[in-house]
Amino acid sequence: MATKHEQIIQHIISLEVGHKISVRQIAKDLNVSDGTAYRAIKDAENQGLVSTIERVGTIRIERKKKENFEKLTFAEVVNIIDGQVLGGKNGLHKTLSKFVIGAMRLEAMMRYTEAGSLLIVGNRTNAHELALNEGAAVLITGGFDTEEHIKRLADEKELPIISTSYDTFTVAAMINRAIYDQLIKKEIILVGDVATTLEETNYLKTKDTIAKWYELNEASGHTRFPIVDSKMRVIGMISSRDVVGKDKNVVIDRVMSKKPLVVQSKTSLASVSHTMIWEGIEVIPVVDDFGKLRGVVSRQDVLKAMQQIQRQPQVGQTIDDIVSSNLENSDEDEAIFETEVIPQMTNQLGTLSNGVFTALITEASSRHLQQVRKADMSVESLTVFFNKPVQIDSNLIIKPTILDAGRLYAKIDVEVFSEEKLIGKGLIMAQLIHR
Repeated sequence: MATKHEQIIQHIISLEVGHKISVRQIAKDLNVSDGTAYRAIKDAENQGLVSTIERVGTIRIERKKKENFEKLTFAEVVNIIDGQVLGGKNGLHKTLSKFVIGAMRLEAMMRYTEAGSLLIVGNRTNAHELALNEGAAVLITGGFDTEEHIKRLADEKELPIISTSYDTFTVAAMINRAIYDQLIKKEIILVGDVATTLEETNYLKTKDTIAKWYELNEASGHTRFPIVDSKMRVIGMISSRDVVGKDKNVVIDRVMSKKPLVVQSKTSLASVSHTMIWEGIEVIPVVDDFGKLRGVVSRQDVLKAMQQIQRQPQVGQTIDDIVSSNLENSDEDEAIFETEVIPQMTNQLGTLSNGVFTALITEASSRHLQQVRKADMSVESLTVFFNKPVQIDSNLIIKPTILDAGRLYAKIDVEVFSEEKLIGKGLIMAQLIHR
């Protein structure tokens, strides 16, 4: 039976997009406490089911598909630019297809303004009206208001008209940044994207016998299965090692491994792959927030997804991408790497940031290991000494040296120079992952 929390989430999913949601109404409709309703609504917001806007309230929005991450709802825009909704609140759940900056003559502006777009403009009332009639929402910059008949038109068309104190350039930059951030998130593969669903997952119950394990093993060819209790919560795992030599009539919960490692659908694939490597695990159960089984993820699932990532071009660049693309191997024989400090690699003072410095020595060490040991690495510990600030446009020389390397582990010392002066060092302990 579903918990009260799950019942509230399902109730929210069943509501029409655009429906206004309140803690009191949810508590009354489902006969739960205000605290339970509040926590469930917050969880729904984290899942992208609802959006809360100051002075408007919480509304049901359409959950975006992964391939549609580059689009924002008007409700999200309001939160991004700290805006005030002047009219058209019932349209906040809608998605904008593009935004247009209205810094041109009215006739030219309207050529680019179409249904589903967002016109960013100052206190030009005639532009507000024309945009709404074209099916576009309006964002008024500079903190200006608009006329009452424009607000009524926005309500009638169910198209938001929003005001913000920021200027046009700042607003455009903020929206662009939000879209860029979502594009990066789009590329991060989560466990839920690759895991086997519950319907396709083989599992055993605590009162099953070892004979049931043999049945599943013969039918699926797998040797490792999750164990669930009467409420479908994962409480153990069982593998061939647990059942070998045991009587087939023995109950599963007597031989299973208790308190197994589990992950959630929103866990990143990179994190799971690291866990599988370090713990030597082939299969990990996927659970929800309440520990209930939702599927499994196998090492084979992870490897396939990782190979797919390598074949796909990235849309947005992370700091690691910037570091990797700008780091060049100037002397392969002596493991010397070079890079230039570009604006994206600096902090607010215009000097190389600590995070980028760490990424540089890690990337250089990884490349050196690939060259000499034909192995990738997983960092276990990292000690950094960042001695001197490095200005923008400076050239860096990075020299990793393998101090010690065995079959499974390596210790690497890294020196970083600028203008022939030592500006920092790093010491890395890493596990080797052989190809």
